[in-house]
Amino acid sequence: MRLRVEFTTEPFDLDEAPAHAVVAREVVMGAALDSVDVGPFGNTAEGGAEAVLNTVDTLLRRSLAAGATRVSLQVNVIGTGETGGAGGAGRGESGASAGDGR
Repeated sequence: MRLRVEFTTEPFDLDEAPAHAVVAREVVMGAALDSVDVGPFGNTAEGGAEAVLNTVDTLLRRSLAAGATRVSLQVNVIGTGETGGAGGAGRGESGASAGDGR
């Protein structure tokens, strides 16, 4: 099974990325997912069910520890075929910058 997770961390800071947003971005970009898209107001990642669920667990724990007061997320089943997701092959980071990931 393949999953897509969409998430945001709060509170927002429009001047610079808060620590919890930076941590969340590091978690998803370092995970063994098939694709990752980080943006200023939302983030999306896709991969095999185990990889996504493990990433969500780490994301919640680390972003809350880094000061997030709210993490909003949605998880969707997008397919039943497993593609492996090893090493993040095919990761689509679409121009993420230091200010993205909130």
